[in-house]
Amino acid sequence: MEEKKLIRCFICLEISREAINEIEELQKIIKKKNLFYGKFTEPENLHLTLKFLGEIGENKIKEIKKELSEIKFSEFDVSLGELGFFSFKFPRILWIKLNGKEIWKLQEEIDKKMEKLGFIREERFMSHITIARLKKAIDKKIMFDYVKNLKHREIKFEVKEFCFKKSELLAEGPVYDNISEYKLE
Repeated sequence: MEEKKLIRCFICLEISREAINEIEELQKIIKKKNLFYGKFTEPENLHLTLKFLGEIGENKIKEIKKELSEIKFSEFDVSLGELGFFSFKFPRILWIKLNGKEIWKLQEEIDKKMEKLGFIREERFMSHITIARLKKAIDKKIMFDYVKNLKHREIKFEVKEFCFKKSELLAEGPVYDNISEYKLE
């Protein structure tokens, strides 16, 4: 029997060019401060993950596409929020929050659809965009204080769709490609 190829997949929101530009500016400022060893997220990979699905087979992809196509949701506004880390003790992810209460509602709708297909419900969803992955902080207190006080321009944009993507992990970094897109009303 032939082995089926598994595809690493997730559902996400794309962010506006203006938001990407602002995040790139923040990344440059943080990079100059030399606060940690790690890797900054490439501009083309900046997104908000609504649901990580893991490695799935092609038959499951068809089912996911069908369920996602049934979601009816209105366009909504979001804005870039504060910067932060998930942990003080072991900071591994530097993120920027994406504000907008509708994000939570859309994520919940997606969760309900995916739960029908056997995926586990998100217990700790946080509306964030990963802007860097850290290997080691040089001085945690200085890094936390600096990032906490870092200001950025207020960027707002309208969310008009969400995407179902596949992710290929390569030595030089991940490559994301759309499987399908879902327009909001």
